[in-house]
Amino acid sequence: MGQNERAGRCVVAVDGPSGSGKSTVSRRLAVDLGARYLDTGAMYRAITWAVLRSGVDLTDAESVAKVAGEVDLRIGTDPRGYGVTADGVSVDREIRGPEVTRAVSAVAAVPAVRELLVARQREMIANSERIVIEGRDIGAVVAPDADLKVYLTASEAARAQRRSAEDAADVTVTAADLARRDRLDSTRKVNPLQQAPDAVVLDTTELGIDEVVVRLRELLNERGVA
Repeated sequence: MGQNERAGRCVVAVDGPSGSGKSTVSRRLAVDLGARYLDTGAMYRAITWAVLRSGVDLTDAESVAKVAGEVDLRIGTDPRGYGVTADGVSVDREIRGPEVTRAVSAVAAVPAVRELLVARQREMIANSERIVIEGRDIGAVVAPDADLKVYLTASEAARAQRRSAEDAADVTVTAADLARRDRLDSTRKVNPLQQAPDAVVLDTTELGIDEVVVRLRELLNERGVA
């Protein structure tokens, strides 16, 4: 794509483990940039909800892929308030529940599911002039040519504290669940949680949301795409 074709376009890829602050930061940054926002994790969670509703065995990759291919998944991209529906059913609350959280890593590890959703995500990026997209394999797989790739991280204690506060859950239980998901997401064979080689790593343990967003805006300004 030539320089004139890139004018006005801005794609920001934000990766990182659960509790690193990527969702809140990504939404805030998208608002600041006047950009669209895509939560790829919500897409995998919605597919997981559909798989659980269907009653198929989570270890049956072929059946899981079949459900994923048939569900009518729709996700909004307004950072101020997006919604997720599956087969016309609003699932915003359901996909954040413990049942989906326990199962999403297994569903997301199915190669056919990842192939399907990565294609959808790339299509949404291609059709967006400005977009902040967050997940676990965005900079390395989904949008390797993003204008800015960021990998957010934080200490295990900070991540557990943040997530337990969001879910009103016991911090010890939350820490164990985060460790389980980290292990599953980092060791899956297809598109594991990973840091793109050219991503900027930002530790958010001691940083507030506003501080992180300011830093990302500075990085975008340095690249001339803010």
